[in-house]
Amino acid sequence: MNQNTVKTELRERLRRERRQKFIPSSFSIILNSPEILAAKTVASYYSYGDEPSTHEINKALLKAGKCLLLPRVNGEHLDWIEWNGDERSLKIAHKLSEPIGEPFQDLSSVDVMIVPALHIDQEGYRLGQGGGYYDRALAYIPGWKIGLVHVGELTSEILPREVHHIPLNAAATPSILVRFKG
Repeated sequence: MNQNTVKTELRERLRRERRQKFIPSSFSIILNSPEILAAKTVASYYSYGDEPSTHEINKALLKAGKCLLLPRVNGEHLDWIEWNGDERSLKIAHKLSEPIGEPFQDLSSVDVMIVPALHIDQEGYRLGQGGGYYDRALAYIPGWKIGLVHVGELTSEILPREVHHIPLNAAATPSILVRFKG
């Protein structure tokens, strides 16, 4: 079986498992990490459905005076747009709430990147939804990279990976924050 088939089947199983045991939770545990506290610019996402929720985190980051960037799909890549918390400045595109506005110009100033994942393994590699957008973004956005997953979605099993995959620095569930070596 080839790598793409393995990943597709794994994603389908993990999505099914997530739907079956989804409980809305707070991921505010990450807000007290030294990396978040020191950050000036944070790239996050606007969660939907049964994804780990970023709504509370994003509001807290804005309240703390951070520059908050949200992604918008642009072809094969993500543009990052500064967002002020006004939900009226989001448009729905393929189930995603995406910010309206001009792309942020200085991505080298991003201190923290918060990313979604279906599962994260013990070495910090994530399995996403399969579009490759975050895999590409992890390569060009600097800073501390943390993935959000639900309870039971951190795994000791090594996930399928390819040479272009970049490990995260940390992962969080609603109750723990795990840092990866590296």
